[in-house]
Amino acid sequence: MKGEFLLEIGAEEIPAGFMLPALEKLAELFSKRLEESRIGFGQVSTYGTPRRLILSAKDVDFVQASREIEKTGPPRSAAYDKNGNPTKAAIGFALSQGVDVSDLVIVGTPRGEQVAARKVEEGRRTAEVLSEILPSIMERVPFPKTMRWMDLDVRFARPVHWIVALLNGEVIPFTFGNVRSGNLSRGHRFVCPDSFAVSCLKDFCSALEAQGVIIDPESRRAKIEEQVTALAANDGLEVSAPEGLLDEVNFLVESPYSLMGEFHADFLELPASILITCMKKHQRYFAVQDKAGRIRNRFIAVNNTPVRNLRDSVKGHQRVLRARLEDARFYYREDRKVPLMSRLEALKGVVFHSRLGTSYEKVQRFTGLAKDIARLLCPDKLKAVERAALLSKCDLETGIVYEFPELQGIIGSHYAQMDGESEEVSTAVMEHYLPTHAGDRLPSGIVGAVVSIADRIDTIAGCFSVDLVPSGTADPYALRRHALAVIQILIRLDRPLHLRELVNKAIDLLEERRTQDKDQTALDVMDFIRTRFVNFHTSRGYSLDVVEAAARARFDDVVDARKRVDALQQWKRREDFDAITIGFKRVVNILKNTSPSAVNPDLLTEIAEKNLFKAFRDVEGRVGPLIEQGDYANALEILAELRPAIDKLFDEVMVMVEDEKTRNNRLGLLAGVASLFQRIADFSFIGSTA
Repeated sequence: MKGEFLLEIGAEEIPAGFMLPALEKLAELFSKRLEESRIGFGQVSTYGTPRRLILSAKDVDFVQASREIEKTGPPRSAAYDKNGNPTKAAIGFALSQGVDVSDLVIVGTPRGEQVAARKVEEGRRTAEVLSEILPSIMERVPFPKTMRWMDLDVRFARPVHWIVALLNGEVIPFTFGNVRSGNLSRGHRFVCPDSFAVSCLKDFCSALEAQGVIIDPESRRAKIEEQVTALAANDGLEVSAPEGLLDEVNFLVESPYSLMGEFHADFLELPASILITCMKKHQRYFAVQDKAGRIRNRFIAVNNTPVRNLRDSVKGHQRVLRARLEDARFYYREDRKVPLMSRLEALKGVVFHSRLGTSYEKVQRFTGLAKDIARLLCPDKLKAVERAALLSKCDLETGIVYEFPELQGIIGSHYAQMDGESEEVSTAVMEHYLPTHAGDRLPSGIVGAVVSIADRIDTIAGCFSVDLVPSGTADPYALRRHALAVIQILIRLDRPLHLRELVNKAIDLLEERRTQDKDQTALDVMDFIRTRFVNFHTSRGYSLDVVEAAARARFDDVVDARKRVDALQQWKRREDFDAITIGFKRVVNILKNTSPSAVNPDLLTEIAEKNLFKAFRDVEGRVGPLIEQGDYANALEILAELRPAIDKLFDEVMVMVEDEKTRNNRLGLLAGVASLFQRIADFSFIGSTA
């Protein structure tokens, strides 16, 4: 038989950002534990509000599946005498396992033949198993921060007040902290706080909705969006929702009750970014804009309780927001008393990292790097790049960024524009922080792209130079993100840049602070970036062996490496690809642990080796220019022409002959072939899991 399982964990209001990851993990933990316990189940669903995490599972088996278990006992030699009769050891083992001695079997084990008892373990009632595993599931739900309450030994995001645990309507008894599971839930804290009995998910949802709680996050989110959109549309306006605000508000309320308020038009002197951030960060309000995208002096608040007196409620929201905007205006006006560039000197008092110096030192370092990059990629933008780099961190010393750190770069760009800086410079001040996270946009202009690359390379090289290297689980300085950003920006620019030279320059600039060997640090940084290059491409559908083959051959120019990956990925679809690869791998394998000499045509005696040499010289002459041009697709097609000659050589010629000169000469020929392939990829990685 099967039935529905329902779990509700009722608690104090849990922070909005905790909820979605916790619900996902709750479903994962539950599913895994049931599978381990041999309990069949159907669809698992989760729901949540600030006060509750809910999980339901359909078609849960009432009884565990039975299983056959095998227990090994003493060695065969000890279990039976010479006549094959069971000894005391066998009889005692059978007795301990609850089987007849005649039912013992002989099994082979790493320690030799042993006697074993096989028996069927009947499944237990699911209710009993759930009583045991549910407390541990609750304990393992991860939260960024957990807390203890009273004198209890358990931890959770917030104190737990009630637990509903039902299988087909029957209570699954267990205790978590000082809370005993049951069938009683609670309604909205302020609307209907009384307890009520629960029997199944359908009735539970209906009862909660009647008491002011919408447990489905998607339904609640849609209702919030519908309400705020309608309120704005009533005045011919639109909602300006910063990223993530709707999701956050969704887990701040159990049922939404939205209203619109306004603030004094004088505050519109503040840039839109400040107004929006002030409303979002402090109050979780939605800003409102007109059809042209201009912020208006309106806002939308989403309450968690019905609005009984609309006028008083709006006044309360307006009063709180006014105080926040007054603070923001004070900082803004103070900031505008001096130009942004005048704050550069103040960065001498801002510590970037105790081992890497101040933010002023960092700016000086990556400004030098940015100028070097600009000379290579955009010499006509050299002055703009230098100016943007020097201005890029100046807003760290502004009052607005002190109050709203998330506006770093954005407010600097706005202040730079107000100071009369060019559009490309002011835009670069903001865009040099891009991308800030996975899937974020990249700098739109080359000035911002160059400054971004320089800033990130300085950070990566700096951290590696003082042994602040990411571990398998920790990357406190976001070096992986910085490396991925550099790779993405370079691919977007589609311009050649020698990373190794840039990394060496960045390490040189850290001379006084460096604690690690310079050459080894450079190797470590390049390997770190190469690994991110491989991960970036494999996560986008490229074959791991192809990306590794291209990156291992040489990795200095990201754009060139990407071109080789694309060409290899396409070339791998050839019908004879495996045959070509096998031939090249034979070349590589035979060259291991050898010291071939340069090939001497006069020492070539066999027809097969002469033909390979001739084919090699012909292909080398045609492939070389294509490789120089980055036309790897056509270069690979020509390289494929060497396959018949390579196969013929291995079929008809003994390479490792006793005569040293002949052997080394033949190895030299194969080394030339290998080096030609190596200019595109290390084919020994093709077909490997790397």
